[in-house]
Amino acid sequence: MRYGQIRRYDVANGPGIRTSFFVTGCTHHCPECFNQEYQDFKAGELWTDEQTSEVIEHLTESVNNGLTILGGEPFQNVPDLTSVVKKIKKYTNKSIWIYSGYTFEQILENDKKFELLKLCDVLVDGLFVNELKDLSLKFRGSSNQRIIDIKKSLELNQVIIYEI
Repeated sequence: MRYGQIRRYDVANGPGIRTSFFVTGCTHHCPECFNQEYQDFKAGELWTDEQTSEVIEHLTESVNNGLTILGGEPFQNVPDLTSVVKKIKKYTNKSIWIYSGYTFEQILENDKKFELLKLCDVLVDGLFVNELKDLSLKFRGSSNQRIIDIKKSLELNQVIIYEI
């Protein structure tokens, strides 16, 4: 797995101050994507245990509210990312948000993607659609995208929108 950046303090991609990292590689190619440089699977640097340790260290800070994983497309980096998230979860119980161009329903159809989904707390799902772009929306770029409470949705077997 490769990554484009790690942000120690991110206030744009989830509530509060969060640590975030951006994996690289995405085949969705949404027109007007805000991270076109991260669509290339060869972009960025190779993720190692050093980056995992860095993220864990950031998450131990009391000011930090949680982790956000973006891309690229996290769900096109499933085997390595699942392993990384499992390691991170051993050291923190802070919330994990994950962004994806796939919908919640599409992720449920794939066992490997579903395994990663279950490790997270909130999913921002759906492709970015430039015609539905809305700068007034919190934590998403277009109105088709949903902010989903993963645990409640799986428990109730229906999509439950996360309350911001």
